[in-house]
Amino acid sequence: MIGRSVIVPFRWIFLALLSALIGALPFADATRAAEPQVPVLWDAKERLPKPDLSALPRLRFLTTTDFPPFNFLDGSGRLSGFHIDLARAICAELGIVEKCQIQALPWNDLDDALRKGEGEAIIAGIAATPESREKYAFSRSYLQFPARFIMPKAKAFTEPILDKLRSKRVGVIAGSAHEKMLRDYFSTVQVVPFDKAEDLYADLKAGRIDAAFGDGMRCRFAGGPYLAPEYLGSGMAIATRAGDPALAAAFDYALQEISIKGTFAEFYLRYFPVSFF
Repeated sequence: MIGRSVIVPFRWIFLALLSALIGALPFADATRAAEPQVPVLWDAKERLPKPDLSALPRLRFLTTTDFPPFNFLDGSGRLSGFHIDLARAICAELGIVEKCQIQALPWNDLDDALRKGEGEAIIAGIAATPESREKYAFSRSYLQFPARFIMPKAKAFTEPILDKLRSKRVGVIAGSAHEKMLRDYFSTVQVVPFDKAEDLYADLKAGRIDAAFGDGMRCRFAGGPYLAPEYLGSGMAIATRAGDPALAAAFDYALQEISIKGTFAEFYLRYFPVSFF
């Protein structure tokens, strides 16, 4: 199995920042946030062919229970989340609801289960990287996490932001893609690397740094959003076995239809009422 740092940078970064940002919520006023912006990654004018999956005996999505709000167990112990709703909507668009199943496994078991034929797809936050593409075929990206500056509400900058950030102390996770992007794009700031997200946001809350730079999440943003695939990757995608690109293409068709019909926007606003865009 590919190491966790390669296979799913989105997963651990998202969970760490979400936990840290919830602790930093005094900076934000989510109840007064602006109308959320729903990301649109699909061209409505592009016509993807509708796949014929009549010969497919079943479609089993593999996921986990520890990646909220994407996949988790709700108060009733029922598998829930953005990915769960998305998988069900995909099955509906493909006309194979009766053939669809969603199974939750421990993270470390997902790859083996797919390889052994115990599932047909993984929808759990695996990132499409050169390394992971050697063993998976991926759908197109359905969600990207932009980089954002995060600042105390009373001090948040508006665009244009570059001159306002000059000489400011900006915290970032050491060795991350965000650190490289910060140093390359915003060379006038004082970069303050942190090993742990919770330490970064504790210093932000205490005023020891002026801003943080990382995934756009639930806090008061300043500037951006900044989408940079060359630094941050292409986004979240559904993984299938490398020898099954036709199934990945079927997911592309379904995901585009879900976007065009507004279903994706409904899911996004349900699980991300404070948009990171």
